Amino acid sequence: MATELSRPAAEKVKIRLKDSSEKEYPKGCTAFDIARDISQRMAKTAVAARLNGKVVDLNTPIYQNSSLEILTFDDEDGKDVYRHSTAHVLAQAVKNLFPNVKLGIGPPIEDGFYYDFSLPKSFKPEDLEAIEKEMNEIIKKDYQFVRHEMQREDALEFFRKRGEDYKVELINDLPEEEKISLYSQGEFWDLCVGPHLPSTGRIKAVKLLNLAGAYWRGNEKNEMMQRIYGTSFPKKRMLEDYLKRIEEAKKRDHRRLGTQMELFSLKEAGPGFPFFHPKGMVLRIELENFWREEHKKAGYQEIKTPIILNRTLWEQSGHWEHYRENMYFTSIDGEDYAIKPMNCPGAMLVYSSGQHSYREFPLRFAEMGLVHRHELSGVLHGLMRVRAFTQDDAHIFMLPSQIKEEIQSVIALVDRIYKMFNFSYYVELSTKPSNAMGSDDIWEKAITSLKEAMDEKEMEYTVNEGEGAFYGPKIDFHLQDSLGRTWQCGTIQLDFLMPEKFNLTYIGEDGNKHRPVMIHRVIFGSIERFIGILIEHYGGAFPTWISPVQVRILPIAERHLDYAYKIRDEINKYGIRVEVDTRNEKVGYKIRQAQIEKVPYMLVLGDKEKENENVSVRKRKEGDQGSKPLKEFLKIVSKEIKLKVAE
Repeated sequence: MATELSRPAAEKVKIRLKDSSEKEYPKGCTAFDIARDISQRMAKTAVAARLNGKVVDLNTPIYQNSSLEILTFDDEDGKDVYRHSTAHVLAQAVKNLFPNVKLGIGPPIEDGFYYDFSLPKSFKPEDLEAIEKEMNEIIKKDYQFVRHEMQREDALEFFRKRGEDYKVELINDLPEEEKISLYSQGEFWDLCVGPHLPSTGRIKAVKLLNLAGAYWRGNEKNEMMQRIYGTSFPKKRMLEDYLKRIEEAKKRDHRRLGTQMELFSLKEAGPGFPFFHPKGMVLRIELENFWREEHKKAGYQEIKTPIILNRTLWEQSGHWEHYRENMYFTSIDGEDYAIKPMNCPGAMLVYSSGQHSYREFPLRFAEMGLVHRHELSGVLHGLMRVRAFTQDDAHIFMLPSQIKEEIQSVIALVDRIYKMFNFSYYVELSTKPSNAMGSDDIWEKAITSLKEAMDEKEMEYTVNEGEGAFYGPKIDFHLQDSLGRTWQCGTIQLDFLMPEKFNLTYIGEDGNKHRPVMIHRVIFGSIERFIGILIEHYGGAFPTWISPVQVRILPIAERHLDYAYKIRDEINKYGIRVEVDTRNEKVGYKIRQAQIEKVPYMLVLGDKEKENENVSVRKRKEGDQGSKPLKEFLKIVSKEIKLKVAE
């Protein structure tokens, strides 16, 4: 093909590649032709292309001067194409094995894909084995993914004849003027906008993971369908590594460990409303105390605002119009009230309680604010997705001239707190959404301010178009845990609109009233969710400073109990959380139990320790540390707690 591309042609197009180089190619060439011209390796690993900013099939012809980026599995969009194509293979396999099945939808998701099916019989685990085997047969046959376009009525008739009621419903919901796109591979056809891999043979390693129920189109009023989850990779080794991570993640599941370690529980009496137990409260209080220390050092003042506020406030803030479906309501004295889903309107009222001068700025209000949001029962997940949670909010009021410096100050605080837990992170800038309030000029000014603040700090970030809050653009921080998974936690949102809506003012240097600019920001995001992340990040083995129990004393026999209590009382004087295991069990059993409960330090006490007035120290990850004088041990542990040493 390289010779064909080098042949003289009547018409050519200029293609600008990712490295900013430009080359000429024959008009009508495809992205795959260009990938092959770049290198055989590129042609082999290419999965799709980004043509003038839009992700397209590799066989899309190019008829005009364009920018082009060849996408591989290493690109997020490339992964989506790869796994979306695998979802189509799954649907074809199910259709082959169960001809009367009706097809729902099958999108890519993080780390995999799913497809929803309607079938009178229930799928069983052994069905997954047969379906996966059939998928591998389809992959071996290397069917081409072919894109087709139909007029609306033709597409409706096509799917009606096939009995695909859900596809007919989807087409009916599309804009009338829109042409309908379909993809085929072999004899299988599906409604889809694409793009897809060139052929099924490009899929090298596939695994079906589990079954679940899911309401059609996520609406609990609709039929419950059967959802099959799976994943795929271009190399078997990558799949094996992923499956190992999945197994490790199961061991670290915060719901299992939370119960095992007596941290929290979830009850049918309050779905989505977690109950924190004494040990869980210790962990929570330590995190909150750390948060308060850091914010006090950074110049924040803590406030507390009511949980229930009048409807008029939420109309004023815009939440009534833009966020009502996620809110809970009540009536008091014949008037409508809402349980707050966000803390910001309360912070506005605190600000407006007095007159402010430019000399006070930046004015930083921080709040551990309990909020409630209506989440569908199907998306609730332990502490990760709940209906009531505490946001570590802050609202910062400032002069326009202070925006860049204040954003950079928040970024530094976020960085400092995340590093305390050994988290790495990446950053996204989210821009104006479709339901945004305010003019394009205000949004452009806000987005530019965020970009300049990050560029000046030489931060790497990606732009997430259209995903900002309805009142302003935002910077999102995505943590990476010890298993390589990412969690969106911290957010910085720049807001020119709320101060306008609440008529907030300050007295400027000229003696006149002016409008402040404000920042909304969280760092933990949600205390509940952050605790869930920490449980899984550390596998329950928390750093000593936040461990619910920091030291457990293990007397070998009943005759050592008096010495154990004496040691406990001495440790208590240092403010270290300690307990004595008084059970009539062998010391080996007590050690294993302490290890299961992830206690950082164990002190084994027997005749020898009692006689020498020492303690035999075992450390959670390092085992036996030998006998030490108690004061030496206390010095080591106290320093570790004071410095908040991360493990």
